[in-house]
Amino acid sequence: MISPRRILFSLLPLPLLAALLTGCGSSGGDAIRIGEFASLTGSEASFGRSSHNGTVLAFEELNAGGGVLGKKLQLISEDNQSKQGESTTVVKKLIARDKVVAILGEVASGRSLEAAEICQQFKVPQVSPSSTNPKVTQKGDYIFRVCWEDKFQGGQVLAKFALDSLKAKRVAVLTDVGAPYSVGLANFFREGFLAGGGQIVAEQKFTKDDKDFKAQLTAAKSTGLDAIFVPAYYGQVTLIALQARELGITVPIFGGDGWEAPELIQGPGAAQALEGCFFSTHFSPDQEMPKAKEFVAKYEKRFGAKPDAMGALGYDSALVLVDAIKRAGSTEGAKIRDALAATKDFDGSTGRITIDAERNARKPAVIIQIKGGQFVYKETVNP
Repeated sequence: MISPRRILFSLLPLPLLAALLTGCGSSGGDAIRIGEFASLTGSEASFGRSSHNGTVLAFEELNAGGGVLGKKLQLISEDNQSKQGESTTVVKKLIARDKVVAILGEVASGRSLEAAEICQQFKVPQVSPSSTNPKVTQKGDYIFRVCWEDKFQGGQVLAKFALDSLKAKRVAVLTDVGAPYSVGLANFFREGFLAGGGQIVAEQKFTKDDKDFKAQLTAAKSTGLDAIFVPAYYGQVTLIALQARELGITVPIFGGDGWEAPELIQGPGAAQALEGCFFSTHFSPDQEMPKAKEFVAKYEKRFGAKPDAMGALGYDSALVLVDAIKRAGSTEGAKIRDALAATKDFDGSTGRITIDAERNARKPAVIIQIKGGQFVYKETVNP
């Protein structure tokens, strides 16, 4: 149940909210407050919990090392319940009531876009761990991410993989028209795939609440396709794969980082339906990088399981932000922003992170294959 206080903050217009922000960004007291908003419950909870775990691990390490600027760090986390509109509410609360100096989040691009408008308005730096839609950082100069964006993932990584590795010339695309992530990734893939000589033989649409995809899949099947591209989140992908196999569609299905969650291959028949399928993502615990191996060991010790890409990016987003605060020598929003923009070759668990002029991270992607009911590292793709 949403509290009356939360409702109050959600209803406040931006000019009135600004009046409440006197002293916002101050690190007064014994701790520097940093806000986090994540999908800790709801349809994308697997993403939010993993990212949150990585963030918590980073804060524990940083505080064990003495914090930053002579103060400990306080993480204030809010659950947006994977709901549209809820991110606006919780981010207003973090800024106006909790007076955080910066915001971490979100995984999903649509929810990061909601928050970015607020953070930019009140000059509170926001660092997304893994929102890949290009529009996120285009909201303004206080908005950053520690991941690459979908022009790279769709237009280069996945288009090239489909043509070169899958040898797929005829691809059907199934897009969630209500998700900015899905629409954006589909558009960039289409551009890159067509430019490389591929052919889009069917473009089918669905929405988040759909459960029956047989009409879209039947239409795609009749085209003589070589593969199906599904730029969607894991819950939808599992249903699509199961129904595709029921219809006798045997071609590979592939997608982006929205696939990566244990739930993708859980449930009756899921692993079998997705056997031999592929997705791109930001990190694999099997990568042979010293920093990645060090992070995996720490995460396993703390949480009793191997991390996924969202956990690694949550960890890196916290470290990059606090490194910027340290280099800024201040908790003032403008100084943190400038330090974030100057981040270069930061050695993170997901690779070396350099923030470019558009406030995106330039770094490699990895391809994962689903094999024997496991996520298996296949290859790294450099920008």
